[in-house]
Amino acid sequence: MTGCGCASEQNRANGQNDNRYRRILWVAFGLNATMFFVEVVAIFISGSVSLQADALDFFGDAANYAVGLAVLGMTVRWRASAALGKGIVMGLFGLWVAGNSIWHALFAAVPLAEVMSTVGMVALVVNITVAVLLFRYRSGDSNRLSVWLCTRNDAIVNVAVILAGGGVWLTGTPWPDIGVAGVIASLGLVGAYRVIRQARRELRRGFAPAAAE
Repeated sequence: MTGCGCASEQNRANGQNDNRYRRILWVAFGLNATMFFVEVVAIFISGSVSLQADALDFFGDAANYAVGLAVLGMTVRWRASAALGKGIVMGLFGLWVAGNSIWHALFAAVPLAEVMSTVGMVALVVNITVAVLLFRYRSGDSNRLSVWLCTRNDAIVNVAVILAGGGVWLTGTPWPDIGVAGVIASLGLVGAYRVIRQARRELRRGFAPAAAE
């Protein structure tokens, strides 16, 4: 009887944790979708490649949170498969940003520093808020790892965008903006490698996140 009671309490605790996590993912999804549209407008105003990369990142994160919501509560195999797909998308995003950075290095004009820094600060507040909400859920399976890495990387990227705006203003050149886009590409590729590696390990070994946690 004691064993049954403990299992029941554990199941209730896991369910409550999943419900809290689900609510946080909905909040994160809404904030990221909103910031994507805000940054799309800012791109046309500023001509910034780093904001362009950040806007695509917000779009990718909104999709990431949506997938996280869809597979929440599913088996390890489904969650690991979803994380593997997200890791591949993260890698493609990193490659696209790298290629776009090279193109802007050859042809881009100087972006508007004031718009870059202002939008970067708004985005930083959004991402720090989401990072604080997700911090306690950063460990576990590859799906949660991918969600956490995207959120953490976004906060780093926003600080870099703000600094790039200052660099553009001081130098009068697009190079700080292009350099930050390169940083965004690197973060995307490194994050993709970590997520894909863990997802593949889970699929091979049948890793059980509940036991690991």
